[in-house]
Amino acid sequence: MFETEASEPKPESGNTTGLRNVLLAIAVVYVIASLYFIFDTRSRLTTLEKAQLAAVDKLTQRINATDKDMKTSTEALAQKLGMSQQDLQSRMAARAAQLERQQRAAEQRLSQQQAQQIGQVSGEVANVKTDLGSTKTDLAATRSDLDATKAKLERAIGDLGVQSGLIARTRDDLEELKRRGDRNYYEFTLQKGGHPTPVSTVSLQLKKADVKHSKFTLNVIADDKTIEKKDRTVAEPLQFYTGRDRVLYEVVVFSVDKNKISGYLATPKSVPAPISR
Repeated sequence: MFETEASEPKPESGNTTGLRNVLLAIAVVYVIASLYFIFDTRSRLTTLEKAQLAAVDKLTQRINATDKDMKTSTEALAQKLGMSQQDLQSRMAARAAQLERQQRAAEQRLSQQQAQQIGQVSGEVANVKTDLGSTKTDLAATRSDLDATKAKLERAIGDLGVQSGLIARTRDDLEELKRRGDRNYYEFTLQKGGHPTPVSTVSLQLKKADVKHSKFTLNVIADDKTIEKKDRTVAEPLQFYTGRDRVLYEVVVFSVDKNKISGYLATPKSVPAPISR
């Protein structure tokens, strides 16, 4: 005679609403931070543009002032240098052309720098949009996974006509139920012809396993009584009352193999876990 240890109920760690709220909160924080970054970058770019325009205006004013001074003192300078006014004007024109070229070169450099910075800001904005799109995709994928998990966990009416809780059809489903922590869950595997196997506060014994039709016959020993569950099917909640307070237990089998079945026993959270022997 052997017994399976009571599986300790695990605390709920995968609450759908909580996870969804956390993910949405992260997305909102990320969007706010991204918008702040874009606003700050554009503010700095606007400040730089103003500074550049001021520099160009200042340079233009200097050129105009220089041109005015040169025209005013042309005759005096020509007389002082002993040059003809025509030669002096030619030299002044050459100097003015040089200053104009310098001004155009400075404006071109400023324009290139501005275009480069605008391109960088545009690239950063595009990256932010891409990251936001990825965040939306991740949220949608997480929501789909949660919906898929919900879809796999269904409720059913037990063989006593009582509405059952969520039913696990696989071991993965059972792990999800354990994480939810709504009830106590005890997993078992029974061999045909074996002695009754203690599971929680009752014992289970496999009498017949029909692999072809996914049916089985099971004895439940509870309160010194044997309850036969004959020709039952996979994922069918097998219900029975036990204990002084007549608490409802459920047995669910999710696989039938040759001379062997596997499943779990579900008990209410109010029922204390049995002491392992």
